Amino acid sequence: MAINPEKFRIVPGKKVHLSKRPTAIKPLCASREEYRDRMEAQLQAMRPQQELLYANDSHALLVIFQAMDAAGKDGAIKHVLSGLNPQGCEVHSFEHPSNLELDHDFLWRSVQLLPERGRVGIFNRSYYEEVLIVRVEPEILQSQRLPGVTGPSKKLWQGRYRSILDHEAHLHRNGTRIVKFFLHLSREEQRKRLLRRIDDPAKNWKFKSADLEARAQWDAYEKAYAECLSATSTGHAPWYAIPADRKEDARLLISQVILNAFHELKLKPPVIDSTQLKALRTARRKLVAKD
Repeated sequence: MAINPEKFRIVPGKKVHLSKRPTAIKPLCASREEYRDRMEAQLQAMRPQQELLYANDSHALLVIFQAMDAAGKDGAIKHVLSGLNPQGCEVHSFEHPSNLELDHDFLWRSVQLLPERGRVGIFNRSYYEEVLIVRVEPEILQSQRLPGVTGPSKKLWQGRYRSILDHEAHLHRNGTRIVKFFLHLSREEQRKRLLRRIDDPAKNWKFKSADLEARAQWDAYEKAYAECLSATSTGHAPWYAIPADRKEDARLLISQVILNAFHELKLKPPVIDSTQLKALRTARRKLVAKD
C-alpha cells in the first residue's frame, strides 16, 4: 500500500475534531518482512539527505513529538534515529521544569536546545506542554509565578499560542524547518499497552502511576490537543495527526514525512569556488606525489 502521510496533515486554520480522526488505518504492509524492507528503504534515503544538510550548513531540521502516554514516541524516535548519523542528530526530552527554568519564560528552556544549522533536533515533548499538560493541570501555573495571572483563562492560552506561532515563524525565517507529530492513540489501545507494562516484568519500569492519573483526564487532554493542533498548525510548521494504534504504520508515516521535509529543502552539494578548487588541485598533486 502506498504511503501518503499528507492526508494526516492538519490544515492551517481548520478546526480539529480528534474523535473524527483515525487512530488506525489499513495496514501499510502485508507482512513483517515488507515492513522492515520499506522502513529500511526510507531510512537509507534519509542518510544522504542528512549529509547534504550538514554540508550546506544553511538549515536545521526540528522534529517535535507530542502524544498521550504509551502512544509510542520513544519507539518512533528510536527507529527514526536508526536512519540518521548520530553525530548530526540530538534528542531532548522535556520533563517537569527546574527552578531555573521556571524563572524564565516558557520557551526559554527549549530555545537553549534548538539544533544548529546542519543538524537535526528531536524534541520528545516540547514547549507545547505549556498549552497541554499545564492546561489540564492548571495548578502548575502557580509555580510559574506569572505577573497578573491568577489562573487559567482563554486569554492565557491564546497568548501562548501567539508566542509559539511567532517563535516558529522566527525559526523558519532563520533556516530551521519544523515538523510536528501528534501520535493519535485510541483510549482502548492505551489501556492494552499500559496493561502490558504491568503484566510483563521486563516492562514494569515503564509504568508510572501518573499514567493512570492522566488517563482519568482523557477527555480534557483530547480537548487540549484538538485546540492546540487547530491553533498552531501552519504551512511552515505543520502538525501531523499520525494514527498510532499500530506502531509499524505510525513509524512508516513519520519517516516518510521527515524524508519529505528533507526533499523540500532541495539541498544540493555545496558549490566549490575557484579558490577552493585551486586548493583541491594543489592538495591532489601533493597526495599523488606521496609528499
